[in-house]
Amino acid sequence: MIFPSNRVRIVIATKPVDFRKGHDGLAALVKNELRKEPFTGTVFVFRAKRADRLKLLYWDGTGLVMAYKRLEEHTFSWPAIRDGLMSLNHAQFEALFSGLDWRKVRALTVRPPTAAE
Repeated sequence: MIFPSNRVRIVIATKPVDFRKGHDGLAALVKNELRKEPFTGTVFVFRAKRADRLKLLYWDGTGLVMAYKRLEEHTFSWPAIRDGLMSLNHAQFEALFSGLDWRKVRALTVRPPTAAE
């Protein structure tokens, strides 16, 4: 999948959304209901009522990008349904997008070196 760098912020809207919404409808939802700015480069992940579908929306600097994925024989592992947002790191998102259980993925935390050798 073509995806921005691993430094981008990824957030999940934990409440299912109407999957008939397109770019503008999802951007309006981000701004009006989630109280976030859709044009910052943050990746917003949305789920349908059926747990086998997701959409993501992000601003790449030149336009809104929307991707849609449907799993054919399985469902995504979603967080509990509630109002609000939840952050994922890049590794957890990759697991979610692949249909794996993202809750079992832990990213390594590495401190930058104090000096170059």
